[in-house]
This record gives sequence, C-alpha cells and structure tokens, in this order.
Amino acid sequence: MKRFLIALAALLWLLPASARKKTKAEQPVQTDREYWVEQAYRMARPVLSNLAAGTLHEKMPIEQFDNAGRAPYAHLEAVGRLLCGLSPWFEVSGDSIPAAEAAKRDELLAWAHAGLRHAVDPDSPDYLNFRGFGQPLVDAAFLAQAFLRSPKQLWGGLDTLTQRRVITEMKATRNTRPPYNNWLMFSATVEAFLRMTGERPDLMRTDYAFRQLNDWYVGDGLYSDGPQYHNDYYNSFVMQPMLVDAGRIMNRYYKGEAPYSDAQYDRICRRASRYAGVLERSISPEGTFPVVGRSILYRTGCLQSLAQASLLKMLPGDVTEGQVRAALTTVMGRMLEAPGTYDEAGWLAMGFCGAQKETAEYYLCTGSMYLASTIFLPLGLPAEDSFWTAPAQPWTAQKAWGGMPFPRDHAIAD
Repeated sequence: MKRFLIALAALLWLLPASARKKTKAEQPVQTDREYWVEQAYRMARPVLSNLAAGTLHEKMPIEQFDNAGRAPYAHLEAVGRLLCGLSPWFEVSGDSIPAAEAAKRDELLAWAHAGLRHAVDPDSPDYLNFRGFGQPLVDAAFLAQAFLRSPKQLWGGLDTLTQRRVITEMKATRNTRPPYNNWLMFSATVEAFLRMTGERPDLMRTDYAFRQLNDWYVGDGLYSDGPQYHNDYYNSFVMQPMLVDAGRIMNRYYKGEAPYSDAQYDRICRRASRYAGVLERSISPEGTFPVVGRSILYRTGCLQSLAQASLLKMLPGDVTEGQVRAALTTVMGRMLEAPGTYDEAGWLAMGFCGAQKETAEYYLCTGSMYLASTIFLPLGLPAEDSFWTAPAQPWTAQKAWGGMPFPRDHAIAD
C-alpha cells in the first residue's frame, strides 16, 4: 500500500498545469500536444507576424543588459533561433495532425515564408543583419539549422529569388573567423546548409569543426567547449544538436570520407543519445533542473538535446517516450507560464523563470531568448506517433525520489 501511495503521488506530479485544469467545466482536459502547440504558437506569433508584415524592427523591444549594444543583432537572433525550434513541425503532413493545430501551424509557416522574403531583401525595413562581424554568424547558423530540419516546407516553400538571396547572405557570414570553441559548429552548420542547397561548401570549415569537436570530446557523451571544459548547457545549445544535424547532411554527401563516415556519424549520434539521457536524469521530480553555466536565460533551450533525441528516435534504451514527454511538459509549464516570462505585448522577456534581466550576460538580448523554442522539436512527430500516444510515466528522478525502481546509470565507452 505504501508503495502504491508513493507511486500515485509521483504520477500526480506528471500532470502539468495545463492538464490539471479544464478551461471550462464542460471541456475535456487539454492533451500534452495541444498544450505544446499552444505554447509554441504563443512564443512564435509576435516574431513571425511582425516579420511577415515588415514591422519586426519597429515593434520588437530590445531588452539588453547594461546597454550592451546588442540591437544590431537582436532581430536575426529572434528569427533564426525561433525557426530552429519550430522547423520540424513545419515538415509534418497536415493529415497527421488535428485540423485546429494544422491551422495554427500553417499560419506560422505562411508568416515565416513572407517574413524571410523581407529578411533577405536589402530594400525591406526588416532586412536582417547577416553581414556584420561576429554575432550574425551565430544566428545565421541557427537559421541554417532550421532549414536543415525543414528542407521541404520551410526551405522548399520559399520562392527562387528568396532562396538565392538566403544563400548569398549565408555566404556573407564567411567574413567571420569563428573563435576556438563551440563557434566552429556555426560555420560548419552554414556550410552543411549550403551543401544541402547544391552549393559548393567550404570543406575546410566543416572538416576543421568536426575534427576539432572530436578532439574536444571528454567522454561519456560530453564535449569540451574549447580546450577547457565548461559546466554549462552548450552541449545542448550548440554542439550536440549541430553535430547531429550538420553531420547528417555531411554524411549523406561525404560518407566515404573522414570525418563524415557512417562509423563516425554513428558515434556522434551515440554520444548525443547518452547526453540526452543525462539531461533526462537532471530533471527533478518537480520539473526543475540545475541552474548552472553561461546563457542560462535560454530557458527551455537547455533541454534541446533531449527534445532532439525524442524527435529523431535516439533516446537511450532505458528512457521511455512517455516519461520524456511528461518531464518536458512539466518543465515547460514551470518555465513558460512563470509570471514575467512574456511582456505585455507577448515578447519573451529576459529571464530563466520569469523576468530576471540582472542574470544576463552582456551578449544576451530579447532576440537571444528565442532559443527556448527548441524544446518544441518533438512537434515534428505526427500526432499518432508513440511519443504522443504513450502513457505518461514518471521520469527517472521521480522514480528515484519516490521510492520506485529505476534503472541504474552507466557511462558509454566512446
């Protein structure tokens, strides 16, 4: 009986705020997917609707720490990072998701197409800054990753002129020599995108990034961000997801060559799977996770690698889809519904759980916050996929702290 009561209490924690209440007494409980769609649409609407209207520069507030001069970069940051998280959702057939969801998704995609035309049109008031030195490379890479994740709908849905202009702007980022850290993957991801479009990539940029990241592997699914290891979430923000996505393209075209062979890409994915398992174990029974390292204000973006592993069916064998969905939904509720997360006009504020501008690094601003969208990657799975239909289950920390059996942890060999 005691174990039953403990298990029951743990299961109650699985229910996010969205599922513990009904919007009206006569309406059914909101499903997890409906809740995710609601949160994704809420985050995306101000950015994409204004970009489509050519009013992003006019309407988007620029919040930054101590007037750090981030305004020239903020708009590309918001667009590239937001689309990086939404793009797999655009690829899902409208027949495999509910009609109400498809309507919202299709509206966002239409805004994205219209907006990207403005983004690369030099005569538009919303022409985005791809050509400055430094930061534009970062967010061009997130946009390139979005195209890698949605080659048919987001990229393929653009008109020919806009595609040519996007390619021109992506090539312009070659004016930045990336620092000797995770930035190597930004250059590599841009080049992988160019290869996907049929352009000739700069293989020196991709070869160097993939070889160097492999040299920076410190073991058990973790890469060092440069010569020294940093205890932060940059494995999830940048390194693991871009190695997987850019690596997939490079493996497709250069699988007979190092460092893109089948064996090397399998190793990248195996490490990413292990890291996803580490992230799952980091989520507390209450739906929180450790607040450590730089750029913590990316909020739910800290768990991008876990979301990506769910999308790509790369979860470790001892981690079920039902437990990951339950954990991510609970985290989402705690973070994205915290008072102050959005300003009165619906833009993301600077903060980790609410408005906490004082915790920001100098390089963060309003646009930076939209990397939080990467928690939505599993929306790229159809509504009938097992990720969405599997029963909710306690995640690892709930089992452990609830006195239930839980799988022992183990390192991977390479």
